[in-house]
Amino acid sequence: MTHRDRRSTCVRRMGHIGFKGGVALWYLGAASLAQGQAAPADQAQATTPDAAPPEITVTGIRQTLQTSIAVKRNENAIVDALDSQQIGDLPALSIGDAIESITGATSHRDHGEATEIALRGLGPFLSNATFNGREATNGSGDRSVNFSQFPSELINKIEIYKSQQADLIEGGVAGTIELGTIHPLDYGKRLISADVKANYNPYENRIRGASGWGWRGTASYIDQFHLGALGDVGISLGYQHRDINEPEETVAGSSTWFACDPENPSAKKCNEVSREDAAAGAPFYLAPNSLAFRQISQTDKLDAFIGGLQWKPTDTLDINIDTQYSKRHYIEDRHDLNLSEPTYNLQNVQYDDQHRLLHDEGTSSVEANGNYYERFETYTGIGGDVSWRPVDRLTVDADLSYSHTKRSTIQRQTRLRTDAKDIYNDKTPINNQRIPYVYDATGALPTVTFDPRFDPNDWTLFSDDARFRRDDDENRDTIYAARGDVAYDVGGFLKQLKAGARYSWRHTTANSSRNEITQNDRSLDAEVNEACRTYFPQQGYMADAPDRSVTSWATFDTLCQFQHYLGTEDPGPPADTRGIDSTDVTEKVWAGYVMGTYDSMLGATPIRGNFGVRVVDTSLVSRGLRSDLEVVTNPDGSIRLEPTGDFTGVSIKNHYFRVLPSINANFELRRDVIFRAAAYRAMSRPAPTDLSAGRDIRLADGTDFTSVADAIDQITASGSPKLQPIMSWNGDLALEWYPNKDTIVAGTLYYKQFAGGFIPVVRDEDFVIGGETVTVPVTQRQNSTQKSHIYGIELTLANRFSWLPHPLDGFGGKISYSHALSNFRNYDIRLGDVVDPTTGTVTPGIIPPANITGYSKDVLSAQLYYEIGGLSVQGIYNYRSHYFQDFVGGNAQLRYVSPVGTFDLRASYDVNRNLRLEFQALNLFNENRIDYMPVYGSVRQYYYYGSKFFIGARVRF
Repeated sequence: MTHRDRRSTCVRRMGHIGFKGGVALWYLGAASLAQGQAAPADQAQATTPDAAPPEITVTGIRQTLQTSIAVKRNENAIVDALDSQQIGDLPALSIGDAIESITGATSHRDHGEATEIALRGLGPFLSNATFNGREATNGSGDRSVNFSQFPSELINKIEIYKSQQADLIEGGVAGTIELGTIHPLDYGKRLISADVKANYNPYENRIRGASGWGWRGTASYIDQFHLGALGDVGISLGYQHRDINEPEETVAGSSTWFACDPENPSAKKCNEVSREDAAAGAPFYLAPNSLAFRQISQTDKLDAFIGGLQWKPTDTLDINIDTQYSKRHYIEDRHDLNLSEPTYNLQNVQYDDQHRLLHDEGTSSVEANGNYYERFETYTGIGGDVSWRPVDRLTVDADLSYSHTKRSTIQRQTRLRTDAKDIYNDKTPINNQRIPYVYDATGALPTVTFDPRFDPNDWTLFSDDARFRRDDDENRDTIYAARGDVAYDVGGFLKQLKAGARYSWRHTTANSSRNEITQNDRSLDAEVNEACRTYFPQQGYMADAPDRSVTSWATFDTLCQFQHYLGTEDPGPPADTRGIDSTDVTEKVWAGYVMGTYDSMLGATPIRGNFGVRVVDTSLVSRGLRSDLEVVTNPDGSIRLEPTGDFTGVSIKNHYFRVLPSINANFELRRDVIFRAAAYRAMSRPAPTDLSAGRDIRLADGTDFTSVADAIDQITASGSPKLQPIMSWNGDLALEWYPNKDTIVAGTLYYKQFAGGFIPVVRDEDFVIGGETVTVPVTQRQNSTQKSHIYGIELTLANRFSWLPHPLDGFGGKISYSHALSNFRNYDIRLGDVVDPTTGTVTPGIIPPANITGYSKDVLSAQLYYEIGGLSVQGIYNYRSHYFQDFVGGNAQLRYVSPVGTFDLRASYDVNRNLRLEFQALNLFNENRIDYMPVYGSVRQYYYYGSKFFIGARVRF
């Protein structure tokens, strides 16, 4: 039996606190430990393991924390964990929220929920996530796990491997996140559990005609059966239904930004400044391609199932089968007031020394847009593992798995624009399609003030250029994998020798299609305008924002508009859904490893750990389509491009072989002090969608073009199939003190050296558009040759305040802090440094590069809990400094997220051994989120999504 199998089970998780409270907790805990640890017998026993401790039952938060500390102590690698003996006892509503409480882990939040996880301040693409030791698919097109699809009530173990070892699936430069479900025979007892929570969202209460209430319900069943000669069988079943609402309000700029020339203003779109001109000292300011005020009403329904079957026909044979299934239906009803030409006819422009636009006056078409956004996502995972011990020293394991995600997103979008005449063909007060406005970004939130003659709430003013779009995006991600391992217990210094091989086949596709209809029948516009008007859906729009200018505008029922204009709410996809921007990537990986585990003495010091090497061979094929394009002129005079229907396939191959050595050494300096050292090479592959062979053509807004070439705003490669994995050499040193079962004081220093970042390259490509050949520079990314370094430190302190007098001894807490310094470089695809692939010449960019996606210099998690009798209360504070967040789905411009600190509150009361009452409050102080583009401080988007409250009960037998 290995170290990993001999884990103690003790403790429970912690409550969170604010930054100042966390610092106070640190000093209080340190002071208590300095007093010589005189205290309860159950704690003292941890330092004298040879003595037989009394039988003490520990439950609740303290139990989860004790178990997590024990897991960390017993691992051979540098590991942080959140582990509970009981299914459903992880103190969080989502796996992402739970992971955030682990040292060095933080999340990117969407609608207030923790989604993608970053480890040690490094982005999710540098981490590897596994479910029961297997890779899981994702509908986003990256390699991170969609943690929202796994209910926390059905997970009982989360481990984060900070250092690597040879038997771990490759991919964890920052670390490996391992989620685990319970093995029913190992659990050893029957469990019947039901948990129902009502959800209240104050922001939903602002939506007219809506209720702020939702709910989630979870049921679990675990049991064991003896089948006589057939051995023992255990089953575990878990199901959750979730029906909640998550409205959002936002002010947003586009995902495309221009560098505009302030000294040569244009009566039309701004004159762009080139990289060469900027390098020569030409002034410029950064402006978005559009600006929108957006109100969102949303519903989110999830059904999730997790099941397991464990069969032990004999003492030497263990068979486990587990399955996971989730189905999610997500709807957003969006209403936008959109300035579609915010770079048109700009005057009185003001900007700062970082080229951030602060003030301007201009004219723009204004649009009342609707978007009925639906997402359907299903996940299916199944795995089977057989462990056989033919003789005492030999164990043979085999594992087969399948993982599949399908995500389908349908958007039905409508547009009505301002015009010189209203829907009744009468002149408007301004008598122009373009409305004068003043833009001001000198405050906390950008504001727009319209000419007082224009009333954005007047439905009749949105009378022109009706457009209907049905966008259909379908992503599929499939993994088949097989693994075999053999472990032999050698004895002596080399305790165990282990070897194995793994094969995986991954196929990722992403296809987009658009069915677009435009018309210019003003009489029909008037009819539909009157039939589909709605009152502004929300009360108090952006009421919590520090500055606000627009508080409501004319809105229309999106599906009603489709019905009245087209005779159907859903016109369906176009006849041919193929496109030149599609993604089709197949990846095959062969990997093998040899690892030795040792346990011996170095003089009088016990030493244990492992060493080994993993070899990885990866081959991939990225397929795409090329097509001639035809020019379609819309009724408003603008143009769009559509494939002619004659597609030619392209296939781009890539291959790489990597060797990943690793060593972990743990020195037991005292029975309660462990020093760890680790050195290893790690790799992280690019996201599948970053390997796309597709092309994305963006047209500039407007109608005043003399040629198609002038109308092409930018052509970018959807991805770069030749991208190589990010490789790093890594070193970790850790010192950990375990005075008792409830306490840990730990510090880790780590270093990573990367083989470069990413830099754009430009290659000329020919496109046949409208019958003529147009040569356009196409931008994509390649690996940079520059070296990058990361230096970091992690600190952890957990302590139960048993040294305080009763009843204050029920307090306890944990604080963890991570600080990292990095010089990694990610360049803006449009405005950053660019390489000529033929000559290798680098043209300096207009704006500075970003760091690693997801990189935060500082990450803090602070928790404070109190338990007495059946009462348990905990506060949780999570903070991360600002970070660069890449757009999912391929090459795009730089986006940053502001620092964020959220506070959650959780409380429960055990009425008796079977009934628990629960209360949880998420984002209690309504922390918002701000995005910046393409430089930090230039506001791109301001989000508000409010707090969420849950109250419920759990029954368990």
